[in-house]
Amino acid sequence: MGLDTSHNCWHGGYGSFMQWRIELAKAACLPPLMLMEGFFKEGDIYDPFKDYKERLSGFGCEVLAHQYYENLPIRWGILRPDPICKLLYHSDCSGVIPWRQCKRLANRLEELLPELSDKKGMMRHYVLISWRMVTEQFIDGLRKAYIAKESVRFR
Repeated sequence: MGLDTSHNCWHGGYGSFMQWRIELAKAACLPPLMLMEGFFKEGDIYDPFKDYKERLSGFGCEVLAHQYYENLPIRWGILRPDPICKLLYHSDCSGVIPWRQCKRLANRLEELLPELSDKKGMMRHYVLISWRMVTEQFIDGLRKAYIAKESVRFR
């Protein structure tokens, strides 16, 4: 069981989809996805700044630590407009990417390809493939959807 999309953009596990989006956020020089609205949960095991908060408190900087956490999660609206944000914040089990957004998103993903690792990141048909290959497949699907004037469906 996992995430499937139309136009052969994605077929794989939810965990792999999340990891891919984390990699895309890094490649786009965006804040860590786990600090963003919709993903951040204070005290979560994935909280990358828990140690930082504890160190600030240990140095008598409780006020600074509190202010830091008070401003989390980072809101998507404060980021510079970027088509990649629609994909990063998109539900991983339902919804659509409207066909009119597919070309811009494909172009943005293409810009990120050089920043993506060739490191094997996802299992597909019992073979590990790289995040770059996954992204190329998603780009191809977005372009097919745009040409057909069909939204990419998540299911």
